[in-house]
Amino acid sequence: MFVDHVKIYIKAGDGGNGAVAFHREKYVSAGGPDGGDGGHGGNIVFRVDEGTNTLLAFRYKHKFIAQNGGNGKGSKFHGATADDLIIMVPPGTLIRDAETEKVIHDMSENDGADYIACKGGRGGWGNRHFATPTRQVPMFAKSGTKGQEKEVILELKMLADVGLIGYPSVGKSSILARISAAKPKIADYHFTTLSPNLGVVRTKGERGFVAADIPGLIEGAADGAGLGHAFLRHVDRCRLLLHVVDISCFEGRDPVDDIQKINHELARYSPELATRPQIILANKHDSLDPELVDVGAFERYVRENGWTLLYISAITGEGIAEMIELVAERLAELPPMRVYEQEYAPEDAYVGGGKETIIRRENNTFFVEGEWLVNLVGQVNFEDYESLNFFQRVLQRSGVFEALEAKGCKDGDTVSIYDFEFDYVK
Repeated sequence: MFVDHVKIYIKAGDGGNGAVAFHREKYVSAGGPDGGDGGHGGNIVFRVDEGTNTLLAFRYKHKFIAQNGGNGKGSKFHGATADDLIIMVPPGTLIRDAETEKVIHDMSENDGADYIACKGGRGGWGNRHFATPTRQVPMFAKSGTKGQEKEVILELKMLADVGLIGYPSVGKSSILARISAAKPKIADYHFTTLSPNLGVVRTKGERGFVAADIPGLIEGAADGAGLGHAFLRHVDRCRLLLHVVDISCFEGRDPVDDIQKINHELARYSPELATRPQIILANKHDSLDPELVDVGAFERYVRENGWTLLYISAITGEGIAEMIELVAERLAELPPMRVYEQEYAPEDAYVGGGKETIIRRENNTFFVEGEWLVNLVGQVNFEDYESLNFFQRVLQRSGVFEALEAKGCKDGDTVSIYDFEFDYVK
């Protein structure tokens, strides 16, 4: 079964709690605090698995939770830092936010480098960090922060340079089998191909390319007819489209009408996709009957649209070598494969979703509280300029500043968000 669109829940591990402990040994009656820190929680990390081309592994498993960090112990023992949870995905997988469907990350970016989708919580400090000359016996420690969590959609958009498109039974799978080592299922009936097939095509020198047989495109595909709606997303990254038609017209089809209808479906799905360069492959040329096809009208239509036309036969091999060479030349001139830009900003994770914020006023000091703020403060490095800017953007977008002003906060008043205090400036 081919699976290319799934929703999963991911959660990084929570940080371990700091320990409340005091040094105890023979002849030392009153040792100082020595509670160890908690360990960091494990991250959720996505990694590309080059050997897969489907999301089938996620069909029955939808929850991925990393381990929590270990709690600190006495004698300054640090809690164990949890291992990251690695989630393997096929090349070309997009990670989207489940609520907004914005792109969080494209796993083809940076040649498929690992991506940390959820960061583990920080370990809390043991009580030894809170000892001062006036507080020599601190009876408290800091709890670890919670790991990030979210629901995401995994969407597979195959990494193919070339897409073979066209009606069923025009010979797309036969062409792919002829030009590559791929072994797609081939039979003499419609919808033989039930999932996209990839093949690596070798050319002279080092100009190889990856071709994909995209199944099921028929009239109405953009509305879900046939199999085309499910697989149109796999054409998105293709830099060049090989539009295959059956020039033998064995089934009584009109190649001009077929090209028009398929391109109409492409345009309805994505206007940008319809502008991709195309090469028209008139397949089954070995069976061409001039009495059934107006070849002159067909060639005139292709020429008027500015496309290149090649007559080929996947059965006899006619025109296949010329096609491979032409495709390699065209790809060398075209821009690189599309990489999807990030649409989901990091601060989006803290905005909306019914997060409760409580504001208390004591004289000219405003205390801002909320569980989501505990996690936010625990993940911000207040000594780093960029991290502080991120913190400010989250407060702005989540309406904290607006709520403070509604409570009477003005310039110069003190705002306290757990362990962090600052003077409010509008």
